[in-house]
Amino acid sequence: MEPSPTAPAPTAPMPDVTRFFHPVLPARKLKDKPVRVELAGRAYALFRDAQGRPAALADACPHRMAPLSAGRVTPEGQLECPYHGWLFDADGRGRSRHQPDLKKCDARSFQVVERFDYLWLAARDTPLSAFPDFAPQGYDFNGSFSMLFRAPLHVVLDNFSEDEHTPFVHTRLGWDSGQTGDIEFEAHNFEDRTEVRYRAPQRRSHILPILLLRNGDFFHNHWVTRFDPVRTDFTITWTSPTGQQRPFTNRPIIFFVPETAATTRLHVFSFGLLHDARLLPLMPLVRRASLVLSWFEVRDDARFIPLVAHTPYSMKGMRLGKYDKPLIHHRKLLERIYFAQGDASAPPAPLKLPGAANG
Repeated sequence: MEPSPTAPAPTAPMPDVTRFFHPVLPARKLKDKPVRVELAGRAYALFRDAQGRPAALADACPHRMAPLSAGRVTPEGQLECPYHGWLFDADGRGRSRHQPDLKKCDARSFQVVERFDYLWLAARDTPLSAFPDFAPQGYDFNGSFSMLFRAPLHVVLDNFSEDEHTPFVHTRLGWDSGQTGDIEFEAHNFEDRTEVRYRAPQRRSHILPILLLRNGDFFHNHWVTRFDPVRTDFTITWTSPTGQQRPFTNRPIIFFVPETAATTRLHVFSFGLLHDARLLPLMPLVRRASLVLSWFEVRDDARFIPLVAHTPYSMKGMRLGKYDKPLIHHRKLLERIYFAQGDASAPPAPLKLPGAANG
């Protein structure tokens, strides 16, 4: 999970956000070797103990700060520092091989839970009740994937806060540029979230039959963005020109995980619902198509986002339109809920980058 080599360095450390559970790694990627992950500018060494249970330590040996993720896991399930061989268990209890009586050798440990084929990291004192309840009832789990965005969290979140860019950045879902006059739009801001709805003609595409759609159908995108942690729950449906519900609903849920001040990793969990039981034999094909389609749509955004990665946190001087209504409110919720800054009138320190205008 390497940050962009050309990304600017942050001027201040990011706040610790481990009071929330974040997806940080597909579970299948943690095997017999430790893996380094980053969250809000901090590094963690993930490993599995002798029983195969996932664990996480701060990725810095308390001895001389060597990265524990560069070490190895012993047959006893301890993480061995690559520099001087200090050993650490899943709870962070450490000892020196050469000075067994040496005190205060412990590393800071974190809790890791394995759900939806992912590893989720949080502070030790974060209660399991804080785990985000995001799986929609009645939906099938299609699968998951992750993708790196080479831009700060606020830039990436802005991109996923409006669909106005759809005809220009995307080529599959949504409408064509000539159909912008047919968009129906509404956005609502709340104390803990935003809710947005779009309705527009679905552009022609060869993928429509795979999703049981027809040319002339209408595309509906309704989403809710929350900040404990930052995630957006999209509900994508289609209707016929007469308003008839098409048989499939796509439900991608995206977690926005800041790795550094200049990079954000998106972890996408895809769910689907088939409304017509007679079509159940087609469900495996539809589920696969839905997951692949979500991957391509997110990939489109990831390819474009470096062009606007320099966008300042402050919106001073920007000419915003009606589709940008959620953006300003998202800044306030990022500060108050996610970064716990308290004062929503000023941007949080981690999002101030060199050369960026701050208002």
